[in-house]
Amino acid sequence: MRPGHPDFLDLPWRRPLTEWRSGRLVEVEHGIHRHVVRFVDYGGRLYALKELPQRLAEREYRLLRSLEEKSIPAVEAIGVASRSRRARSSRGSGTPEPDAILITRHLEFSVPCRTLFGEPPVTDVRDRLLDALAGLLVRVHLAGFFWGDCSLSNALFRRDAGALAAYLVDAETGELHAKLSDGQRRHDVAIAEENLAGELMDLAASSGLPEELDPVEAASEIPKRYEHLWSQLTREEVFERGERFRIATRLRALADLGFDVDEVELVATEGGYRLRVDPRVVEPGHHSRRLLLLTGIQAQENQARRLLHDIAGFRAQLANDQPLPDSIAAARWLAEIYEPTLRRLPSALDGKLDPVEAFHQILEHRWFLSEAKGGDVGLEPAVDSYVKDVLRAIESEEHEATRREPPPARI
Repeated sequence: MRPGHPDFLDLPWRRPLTEWRSGRLVEVEHGIHRHVVRFVDYGGRLYALKELPQRLAEREYRLLRSLEEKSIPAVEAIGVASRSRRARSSRGSGTPEPDAILITRHLEFSVPCRTLFGEPPVTDVRDRLLDALAGLLVRVHLAGFFWGDCSLSNALFRRDAGALAAYLVDAETGELHAKLSDGQRRHDVAIAEENLAGELMDLAASSGLPEELDPVEAASEIPKRYEHLWSQLTREEVFERGERFRIATRLRALADLGFDVDEVELVATEGGYRLRVDPRVVEPGHHSRRLLLLTGIQAQENQARRLLHDIAGFRAQLANDQPLPDSIAAARWLAEIYEPTLRRLPSALDGKLDPVEAFHQILEHRWFLSEAKGGDVGLEPAVDSYVKDVLRAIESEEHEATRREPPPARI
């Protein structure tokens, strides 16, 4: 068990997970899994418990820890609980039963897939969902991870400044390599396309999908979006000897996509160079790392980009004829803009949104109000209007699904 979390010793470990009775059990909407999955609440912190054979539980725990070390967006592995030999043998002979439980931290402010498809416009939700899944596949492949079961059930989504950020939930079928071959990548993408088509068909059959969304057509977009992003990150470019500026141009373009490159390879050709980027040296999270360095705020990539733009605008207002260092401008922005804004809505926020996402939405709301007025309405009036007209209508995305649940049937 990793430190900093409950010891979970008050849970009925000796019984199969399906038979548990505990006041800590809560209901959280989740996808279909091969194994029984239940959730427990410790002081508002939710944890997912998945029952499976001990060897698989320990393997998945190690994989999730490795992905965390590589800064891959995935659920946090907390620990593995295994039953004693006596408890195992008391369950009789025959087909081996799962004898361990993997504990992971539930992703706060994650949005269930069904909730997303209930939001108009459908085409916008579809595009954001596909972009998020394709982007997550690219990120895990850059890290040398073969997922083997990319699907809506095995991913969670968080709002990210108008986009969606996808997180890996289930690493049971995964394999970690130094580098993936093109064949491994293509196979993983094909699995994702097949899984997505099947899940969307199931949603359509259960009336959980808008009629205008075609499951097969939507799933067929995954390979296209994946290959486009992969090509943007890794394609070779040829340029002449007098065009060395194109190296900086390429690196800036990658930064705009949210990626940093540790090194590039220049191969001399007749009359010029060939620029090659090795996928192993491409690191995602460019804007998130910069925002964290300047302010200490942890944010999704698009959120970080939006906040960095606001800091840049604030810095320009302060500077006049005397430019300010980024660090000083960021410190003043924190003290004068960001923190006072969040202090104006603590009770209204109440777990409904990630505070960083709420701040982004306030900036967007201010822009719309200013457009309608034909001039800047100011931050404080924008905050008051946002709380009254937008935030109060948003259902909680942190604690909305924590009702006590009856024992589930085995999935």
